[in-house]
Amino acid sequence: MKALVFHGPRNVSVDTVDDPTLKDSRDAIIRVTSTAICGSDLHIYNGSLPTSPMVLGHEFMGIVEEVGKGVGNLKRGDRVVVPFPVACGHCFMCNHELPGHCENSNPDHYGPEGGLLTQKGGALFGYTDLYGGYDGGQAEYVRVPYADYGPRKVPDFLTDEQVLFLTDIFPTGYSGIDWAEVKGGEFIAIFGAGPVGIMAAKSAWLRGAARVVIVDTQQYRLDKAKETTRCETILWESHDQVVQIIRDMSEGRGADVCVDCVGFEPDRNLLDRAKAVINLEKGSPKIIETCMSAVRRGGVVSVLGVYATTNDNFPVGQFFDKGIKLVGGQAPAHKHIDKLLQHIIKGEVVLDDIISHRLPLSQAAHGYDIFRHKKDNCLKVVLKPGE
Repeated sequence: MKALVFHGPRNVSVDTVDDPTLKDSRDAIIRVTSTAICGSDLHIYNGSLPTSPMVLGHEFMGIVEEVGKGVGNLKRGDRVVVPFPVACGHCFMCNHELPGHCENSNPDHYGPEGGLLTQKGGALFGYTDLYGGYDGGQAEYVRVPYADYGPRKVPDFLTDEQVLFLTDIFPTGYSGIDWAEVKGGEFIAIFGAGPVGIMAAKSAWLRGAARVVIVDTQQYRLDKAKETTRCETILWESHDQVVQIIRDMSEGRGADVCVDCVGFEPDRNLLDRAKAVINLEKGSPKIIETCMSAVRRGGVVSVLGVYATTNDNFPVGQFFDKGIKLVGGQAPAHKHIDKLLQHIIKGEVVLDDIISHRLPLSQAAHGYDIFRHKKDNCLKVVLKPGE
């Protein structure tokens, strides 16, 4: 089969690789009909997260081709969307609706510490050796472990693009709002006008937010965010400028909730990069630091962007003095996917309006290049293995 293979930093290609096979009675083989490039994939593509060569991609859906004897809820021909964590459904963590921390899916690297290169959480599709080493879905076919727990059937009257983002970015954006326990009437500030940030804004409206603002460094992304979510926007110039605008919008208090949808690889100037080198840090915590200044006292900072390393000078004093609730991590996609599917079916939310590029799988390397460099107003790339 054909698949997008990571060979090294900024070196990916569509290669011929072996077809996946069933390895366990709970496995299924999926013929991929649609898959997407995620901002998290860029951390691997950039070389920021180490891994051996592997098939990338954790946002995919398709048609069931084969199932193991232990999979009784799926059959050949079923059309399914697959949540991005690989989770068993039966361990302590899965039973507590924490599939991203599954105790069984990542046996070589799982542990309670959560260290950089030693102990991680549960496995993720196509997301480095540290997160299980499972080949991902930017391919013609993919093996799905624990297929009796993860994949969800989708109605035939919905197109792939209407439901594809149930795999990751919609549950992830929703989690940032859910963790903040948004009940209605809140002022939500979202950092990052990429796909996850836009999904967080859509989710904020679903939960009854009174006001939503998105911050980004790229005007074209802000324009798309405003078009697709009816939010207000702020073009980032500096930490102080953004914080002051948000305080001015809220009678000096700050936002009720700030959502970090950027993570450890934000746009940075030369000074920011030099500081990271001096501190022996990978990337920068500048966005989470801005969130902690922009949020009101007693507010919530939800962290959806990936952070891979420790950082010195974390503003723990500010965190304590302001009484901030700080929450983050891998989104529990399995927890939310069913109710989010119902929002789509009822027409209460639209997801496919963020797609900027549709490409055949053969052009996946080009998709990574334009996504990373923000060329051609690229916001979200969907790949079609069958074209």
